[in-house]
Amino acid sequence: MSILVTGSAGFIGFHVAQRLLDRGETVIGVDNFDPYYDVALKRARVAELEKNPSFKQIELDIADRQAMPALFADHGFERVVHLAAQAGVRHSIDHPHDYIDANVTGTLNVLEGCRHHNVAHMVYASTSSVYGASTDMPFSPSGDADHPLAIYAASKRATELMAHSYAHLYGVPTTGLRFFTVYGPWGRPDMALFLFTKKMLAGEPIPVFNHGQHRRDFTFVDDIAEGVVRVLYKTATPDENWNSDSPRIDSSPAPWRVYNIGNGNPVPLMDYINRLEECLGVTAEKEMLPMQAGDIEATHASVDGLYEAVGYRPQTTVAEGVERFVNWYRDYYNC
Repeated sequence: MSILVTGSAGFIGFHVAQRLLDRGETVIGVDNFDPYYDVALKRARVAELEKNPSFKQIELDIADRQAMPALFADHGFERVVHLAAQAGVRHSIDHPHDYIDANVTGTLNVLEGCRHHNVAHMVYASTSSVYGASTDMPFSPSGDADHPLAIYAASKRATELMAHSYAHLYGVPTTGLRFFTVYGPWGRPDMALFLFTKKMLAGEPIPVFNHGQHRRDFTFVDDIAEGVVRVLYKTATPDENWNSDSPRIDSSPAPWRVYNIGNGNPVPLMDYINRLEECLGVTAEKEMLPMQAGDIEATHASVDGLYEAVGYRPQTTVAEGVERFVNWYRDYYNC
């Protein structure tokens, strides 16, 4: 038996696959190497994974309705970690169709594979962006998630509802994890820490949106990977206390769950930048800009549910995490 990790060439997928391999699992990775950002970085991640003989990479688009059934039939996956997606709030404003293809159609194909091949548990990536217009913080999975501000968030909320339908209709156990601003080594070049580092080392100004007033629940990628793997082995079950007259929106009479996975400690963006300046030994030239379309001012995760379920507590401070990213960046880019 093996575990499928979709999006294995991606930032979080790479770290989750590595964590599973370290546990002695056999991992099949799937990725289409979309050129949304540097494909060379994606292939370098996969090259690291392929150093382990228990890993196999397959280049495949999860939106492919013909290829996906064959993938499941050929490998008999026991469990699935579904992380493949079109990411990026701002990109979704100009390229909405990409998000329906990858996030909605792709997730449907994964759910169909799980349904027809008796997968024991599917864990999939959602996002803190589903909280959208809500300012009721800390964000809780029992709170409002139905006012998304961009098609990216809407597409990820759709995957949560689709997963519930499959859990109800076919008994497919599914757990969704709403990620909060993940950062760390092997990160995405379009994310703030990576972008800031590149520009600061080049002597270029960094764009600071919302005039630096953002607060984010920055979460180190190792903590994320640990949480994902713990959840994978905690198969979703029906909530025996669920009451249809007073339904909770974060649980179900079906084997379906949704949790936040974050640091639980929001940090001002300017503190994040200050720590980066310390680690690089560079003072950033800051271009203060207004809020971007589709963005939200602050995020703060309530992770109590995940702690109760699997004992998850993040271990990495922002001070430590930024330093570890900078060390990786300087080593990887030899700068």
